Amino acid sequence: ELHSNLPHPQNSFIVPPGIYLASHSVGAVTLRGQDYLTNRFIAPWTDKGGEGWENWLGLIDEFSGALAGLLGGDPQDFCPQQNLSSGLTKYLTSLPAPGARNKIIMHADAFPSMGFVAAALGTRGYTLELIPSQLPAVDPAVWKDAIDDQTACALITHVHSNTGALSPVSEIIKLSRKAGVRPLVDIAQSAGIIPIDLDAWNADAVFGSCVKWLCGGPGAGFMWVNPDHIEELSPEDVGWFSHENPFEFDINNFRYTKTAKRFWGGTPNVAPYALALGGIETIAAASVQTIRAHNIALMQTVHPDVDPDTNGGTLCLPVNDDVTENLRAAGCQFDRRGNIARLSFHIYNTPEEAQRITGIVR
Repeated sequence: ELHSNLPHPQNSFIVPPGIYLASHSVGAVTLRGQDYLTNRFIAPWTDKGGEGWENWLGLIDEFSGALAGLLGGDPQDFCPQQNLSSGLTKYLTSLPAPGARNKIIMHADAFPSMGFVAAALGTRGYTLELIPSQLPAVDPAVWKDAIDDQTACALITHVHSNTGALSPVSEIIKLSRKAGVRPLVDIAQSAGIIPIDLDAWNADAVFGSCVKWLCGGPGAGFMWVNPDHIEELSPEDVGWFSHENPFEFDINNFRYTKTAKRFWGGTPNVAPYALALGGIETIAAASVQTIRAHNIALMQTVHPDVDPDTNGGTLCLPVNDDVTENLRAAGCQFDRRGNIARLSFHIYNTPEEAQRITGIVR
C-alpha cells in the first residue's frame, strides 16, 4: 500500500498493508531505494558488465557520504559491513593483544549477537562481563561501578531493543575515557530515529545497520572508526579493499589504507547499499528531528507518560493475549517478546493509527 495521500516525505515509502509498527525490525522500503537498486545497481551491470564497478564503487562512496551527513563524522571514517556482529568482530580482533586490560563489558540487556561476539574472543584472552539485568543500563553510575583497571572496552547500547530504553551515551563515553577504556556504541535501534552526532560523542567505534529506522533493508551494516585511533588498529580479516591501493595487485606488498576502509576486506557487496542509500537520503530529506518529533507525538498519544529523554523510538507495552489478538485483528504488524509488545511509529504512521491503537491497549 503506497501512502500517496500523505504529505511528502511520507509518500516516499511503500508501506506493508495494515498498521505497520515494526520499523524497529525492518523499516518500510523507500521508493528511492527501489529506484537505486534497479537503476544504479542492475542497470550498470546489464549495460556495462564488469565495467559497472566504477558506478558501484561510486554508489558505496555516496553511501558513506550520506551516513556522514546524517550522523556526523567524515565519509572516510565509515566502512560498510554486512552487519553489526561482523563489524564488532573485525574491530575487537584488530586491537593489540590484551594485557592486564582484557575485559569487555556490556549490559545483559544488550542484543545477544554482540555478546556472542565478545564471548567468542575468550580464545584470544578476552573475557566478557555482563552488567546484571536488574541494574539500569541507562544509569552512568552503573557503568562507572562496572569499569575497573581490567576493563578494555565498554560496549554501550544506545537504544535497547527489548525495553526501548535510551542510554545517555555521551556521559558513559566520557567516564569510560576517563578510566582508560575504549567506548564502543551500538546504534542499530537509534540511527534514523534519534539525532546522533558522532563528532560530539567521540567514541572509539560505532556500529550500525540500515535495516531498521533507516529503511535500507538487510545487508547494509556499517562501522564508524575514530580517525584519531585508526593507526592503532590492525584488522586480521582483510582483502584487497583493505589495501591502500586496491588496484596495485602486488601480492607481496600489503599496506593498510589510512582510513576505516581497512576493515572492508575482499570484494564488497553492492546491492544492499543501493537500497540503503535510498533509505538514508529519504530519512535525511525528512530530517531525523522531524521524524523523532512525529514519533514522540504518536507514542504519547498511546501512552502519555512516555519520556523522550529516556525512551527510544519503540513503545514497549505490557500486554496480555487478548490485547495481542485485538491488535492483530486491527491489522497491526508488530512483535511481542514475553509479555511486552513492541510498537514503533515512523514518519509513515498517522495520528489516526495511533488513536486506533490507543482504543485497543487502554
